[in-house]
Amino acid sequence: MSIYEDLGIKPIINASATLTRLGGSRMPRQVLEAMHAAAGSFVDLPLLQARVGDRIAELTRNDAAFVSSGAAGGIVLAVATLMAAPNEPDPMAYPMLKGITRNEAIVFASQRNGYDFAIVQTGASIVECDDTLDSFESAITGRTACLVWFAGALAVKSPPIEDVIAIARKHQVPVLVDAAAQIPPVSNLWHFTKVLGCEGVVFSGGKGIRGPQAAGLVLGTRELIAGCRRLSPPAQGIGRPLKVGKEELAGMLAAVQYTLDQDEEAMLEGYEAIVQNWIKHLAGIAGVTTERGFPSEAGQPHARAIVRLDAGFRKTRDQVVDELRNGEIWIEVAALEPNAIALNPQTLTREEADIVAARLRQVLTS
Repeated sequence: MSIYEDLGIKPIINASATLTRLGGSRMPRQVLEAMHAAAGSFVDLPLLQARVGDRIAELTRNDAAFVSSGAAGGIVLAVATLMAAPNEPDPMAYPMLKGITRNEAIVFASQRNGYDFAIVQTGASIVECDDTLDSFESAITGRTACLVWFAGALAVKSPPIEDVIAIARKHQVPVLVDAAAQIPPVSNLWHFTKVLGCEGVVFSGGKGIRGPQAAGLVLGTRELIAGCRRLSPPAQGIGRPLKVGKEELAGMLAAVQYTLDQDEEAMLEGYEAIVQNWIKHLAGIAGVTTERGFPSEAGQPHARAIVRLDAGFRKTRDQVVDELRNGEIWIEVAALEPNAIALNPQTLTREEADIVAARLRQVLTS
């Protein structure tokens, strides 16, 4: 009996996305083995954090790296560090902001989202600018600590990040990128920092990297990473609740190595094959249209299957979603407006993808 069965919880076939509420993604054997091995010994945790960070930086072509407690935890520590720059951040200074005058973070209007709270819990204020370069430049003052840029689908209405960085550099404003779900492509591990020149970028550990769900990555300048390390446990202060254990540290190192070792082109081709099979399997259902949607919901370079219900179809979108959840097998899909669902191949085995196709056809035709 699995732990889920023991607790009376039905496991889910996840055809939605690498969502936190569904457990992120699956960790490969190499990651689980690394975490298990790390759990068997005591270790100097700050030293392990530094050594793991140095190795990940080398693997990802970055100057420095830090394993955070998820992407949101990475935002907290990175913003706090940038607020204190060029001084060493005092772990006890937040959110009281003792002696800190650079206490504003700029965010484009179309990028405002729930992860704003990772910024403001440092004590920083968010300054919202319109989705124009002139508005961004006008928002910069002597109180500006950084611009936080949310990559992916949230950035489609904003100016090109290359132009934003050019203005930021002109005014010596650091740019921190939240790229939590922006793997694939794996090149994003160095694209934002080493190609575009951002001071830092944050990734979720439990999404495309397939590491521990409670971990993340901050990649960037040595100064930024030194600040994150200074603010993190075992130090008291703002970073104390953002603990990363020895197991997560070992797991993230193994996950980064695993991710870099994969044939990304073959992986994306596999996702495409699943999507095309869904389109084929769901064809011919009266009142239903299934088409290829690209990119993914997070802006990743792979397709999804978008299943649209015609007006007057005998079931509503919500009824279809509920039937998929409440059958013998719980299948989770993404609900789209106004009357469509999306199927994502990223979190599925081939066998599970076939189960999704068969069950969805059954629901749509019954």
